Amino acid sequence: MTDTMTPQQRHYCMSQIHSKDTTPEKRVRQWLWKHGYRYRLNVKGVPGKPDIVMRKYRTAIFVNGCFWHGHDVELVVSSEQLVVKSSNCCKIPQTNRDFWVAKIQRNQERDRKNYEILSENGWQVIVVWECQLKPKTLEQTMLQVEQQLLDYYIKTFGRKSRSYIRIDEESLPMAAEDPEEYGI
Repeated sequence: MTDTMTPQQRHYCMSQIHSKDTTPEKRVRQWLWKHGYRYRLNVKGVPGKPDIVMRKYRTAIFVNGCFWHGHDVELVVSSEQLVVKSSNCCKIPQTNRDFWVAKIQRNQERDRKNYEILSENGWQVIVVWECQLKPKTLEQTMLQVEQQLLDYYIKTFGRKSRSYIRIDEESLPMAAEDPEEYGI
């Protein structure tokens, strides 16, 4: 299908897409907040500048757009030619295809490096894809995210068990007066 917009119109439309406060990101944040999880947004000090950072759980959550990060896109080199297979949720445009394929490859490589750096530094990385946040699958996806958070927290910090010392009560001094003084 050919592009129905002029290059100037397309440029304007693409320039209006921003990386912060996207609708999928807002859905994830709203669900987490509603369920009592607290977080920070776009923390610059964490590699990859994750969309959501939960320091208590040492977790970085990336809410990726299927198109921009090439969700389930197969990039295969065959006979010195790159073959691109689009997925259900990510269609690579036919117009200026080489540019888009290169861009998505760079994004995927950058993501891979950031995830690796975070993992090496003891952070859990959770990636939530835009297509997983449709109304039908939102709750199930977020419950899986919650389970990952809890599993990682228990694995990292363990369950805290308290050991109590058994004390013989007869050997302890009495804090009150002797009851015999009162004829009891």
